[in-house]
Amino acid sequence: MQLRMLKRVRWLIIPALLTPLAAGHPATAATASSGIVCTTSSSPNASFSLTASADYISMPDGNSIFSWSYHPSGGAFQFPGPVLCVNSGDTVTIVLNNTLPEATSIMFPGIDNVQANGAPAQPEFNGTLGALSSLTNTAAATNGSVTYSFVAANPGTYLYESGTDSGKQVQMGLYGALVVRPAGHPNWAYSNNGAAFGQFADEFIMLLSEIDPNLHSAVELGQPYDVTTLHPRYWLINGRSFPDTIAPNDAAWLPNQPYGALVHVKVTDPSDVAHGGVHDPALIRYLNAGTRNHPFHPHGENGRLLARDGSPLIDTAGNDLSYETFSFTIGSGQTWDQTYHYDNQEHFNATTNPVPVDIPQLQNLTFKDNATYYSGSPYLGTKGKIPVATTSFNECGEYYMVMHSHALNEVANYDTGFGGMLTLERIDPLTPATGTSCTP
Repeated sequence: MQLRMLKRVRWLIIPALLTPLAAGHPATAATASSGIVCTTSSSPNASFSLTASADYISMPDGNSIFSWSYHPSGGAFQFPGPVLCVNSGDTVTIVLNNTLPEATSIMFPGIDNVQANGAPAQPEFNGTLGALSSLTNTAAATNGSVTYSFVAANPGTYLYESGTDSGKQVQMGLYGALVVRPAGHPNWAYSNNGAAFGQFADEFIMLLSEIDPNLHSAVELGQPYDVTTLHPRYWLINGRSFPDTIAPNDAAWLPNQPYGALVHVKVTDPSDVAHGGVHDPALIRYLNAGTRNHPFHPHGENGRLLARDGSPLIDTAGNDLSYETFSFTIGSGQTWDQTYHYDNQEHFNATTNPVPVDIPQLQNLTFKDNATYYSGSPYLGTKGKIPVATTSFNECGEYYMVMHSHALNEVANYDTGFGGMLTLERIDPLTPATGTSCTP
């Protein structure tokens, strides 16, 4: 309990480092819309048209990075590609239109029997050298097109990414997430273990990747680059680095990076019958489109791992093998599904419950640039006093915890921390502070 309390107080002060975000943008940046944003199509015949193109994305340090990505045809460039959501059993058709100066493609790791232009997808070889040039059928440079189709047989979380010169093209940004939901059960993660989530529609994507700006610059200038010298400097969640990760979906100042990564949940308190007691947990879908393995860790509560690479953790007899973990590694190319909740076991939401640790006086705490996400009270659902001239971004006595890579070099923007592969969890109280409201 003491460790949890100390961690919470410590990180509630550190988020004042987010003030570069707050200074130029609305104070609601960390509390506006969050969660998965699905690009959907009709079921059972789901059809998508994507275009591979180039544009620029923004980093929190002010750098602008030339990048490639897939985006809905006829729509604006976005990084990463759209989250494609379908139902199990759907026949999925994806048309890829290519505007890039070299051939490209899409492959779907973990998806069986992919067709390309009406025949089984096949690798392509360099006609002169006989070398493998693509793991699947390509759309020719500039104005090429290829159509892929498959049946989404199994629920799960999957990557889609370039199968052509992947060391370069995936690093440039040609990747996205494919979510297959159990047919008829949109709030289940999988159909064979009945993992329900989201009484409050709490479903989140954490698509991890990294950027070596030298590679991106070389591609922009048409210069050669040796991918064996790859040295990432930016570490991303959903195409953004912290503190941009906690900005809302479709933040106006990130026009090409539409997906936030703030995990916004409501507290679970088994004893609070008056307010509904236990709630279904949030579902977090982790994907790693990068070349590095990322040890990931949420503060405040363990998560329960349900599945890896679209396969539920069950044995041959159907027994549940899911497990709680403090931290886990998301390997390059892997996906994991995890349920997460904040269990208020101490019933830490009323001032009648004494805090079992000494709370430092506010005047002894440092509020960077006179800003904080701390409510001024150690109690969930209570707002206290903070020093005069200090700006609090806390709306209703909620808690903020940190989720981040445990590889410390990845919690940085061009080697400067805090930044990178880091985001926040916002835990709303069952009963908001008097005179306030919480928005799930």
